[in-house]
Amino acid sequence: MRVALVHDWLVNMGGAERVLEEIAALFPEAPIYTGVVDRSRLSPFLRQRRIIPTFVEGLPFSHRWYNRYLPLLMYGVEQFDLSAYDLVISSSSAIAKGVLTRAETWHVSYIHTPMRYAWDLYHEYRTREARGISRQLMGPVFHYMRLWDRLSADRVDVLLANSTAVRRRIQKHYRREAEVIFPPVSVERFRVASTPGSYYLVLSRLVSYKRFDLAVLAANQLKIPLVVAGDGPEREALERMAGPTVTFVGRVVDEDLNQIMGDAKALIFPGEEDFGIVPVEMQATGRPVIAFGRGGVLDTVVPGETGWLFAEQTVDAVVEAVKHADQIDWDPVRIRQQAERFRGEVFREHFRQAVLAAKPHLG
Repeated sequence: MRVALVHDWLVNMGGAERVLEEIAALFPEAPIYTGVVDRSRLSPFLRQRRIIPTFVEGLPFSHRWYNRYLPLLMYGVEQFDLSAYDLVISSSSAIAKGVLTRAETWHVSYIHTPMRYAWDLYHEYRTREARGISRQLMGPVFHYMRLWDRLSADRVDVLLANSTAVRRRIQKHYRREAEVIFPPVSVERFRVASTPGSYYLVLSRLVSYKRFDLAVLAANQLKIPLVVAGDGPEREALERMAGPTVTFVGRVVDEDLNQIMGDAKALIFPGEEDFGIVPVEMQATGRPVIAFGRGGVLDTVVPGETGWLFAEQTVDAVVEAVKHADQIDWDPVRIRQQAERFRGEVFREHFRQAVLAAKPHLG
């Protein structure tokens, strides 16, 4: 069976790229088609694979400004000739699912999310992020993107979603059903912490939609130690609002993740993510997660057993959640057991079964 893989773009190693690694391991001979590729920022495993980019790869600053080239990338993936393949597997949060395939080719797409900046977060992005001519152009350009995104979903034979929240978005925006297969998490990299934690932790790229301002202001009000790990455009604003109990440590390399998580009392996760790998990694160390109760944490955190969920994105809600969590005698072993559900081998088996279920259609 001839197999091709398609991924939106390969310019860093995030959660979507870790999923691609697992899929690529199942199909070692399959080439990878993508919008643009920066091999210097890929893992050694992906770097050695055959990767075919679109023509956008040759445009100025394509590795940095790929999002600005989205309309061209949509056109670009449609130019891939995949007629030689029996099975096409796309890993998509934007353009990958839009490839064209023959009627005889079966297309399975793993959806990380429908384009959130074009659907759920459109008005927020337009109000907060767009300026000047960008704001004026955003309306008609994103109108076209939504039309293309919806129609391109109809080109896929089997849709897979990375969380229950994403499955609901697929139902809402694409009017399609999808099976949920949770992304792989490298749980084996983490060990259960043996001593009580001494501070609360937030850990991620510091961008506005993750709402780390709520964690910082709650720490100020409660006068609890909070470590902010990560970097990004919101760091300066967060530092200005931080009180004396809040410490910023910048970006944490993978080798230090286990220690900074294990030494924490709990993770505060006030944003909404499609899945959210960090809460699972935190639970792998036996530490609880205090999170806003929407998005992927509804699949990954068990309230009262492995964490505590709050219902509103407000400082008062975070304060009350921290107080509730502080009264619970958490069982690190039980918390680790929850994280084990998301191991890489579990993903591989579920994904393999989903592809096998499509095999009768491949003749």
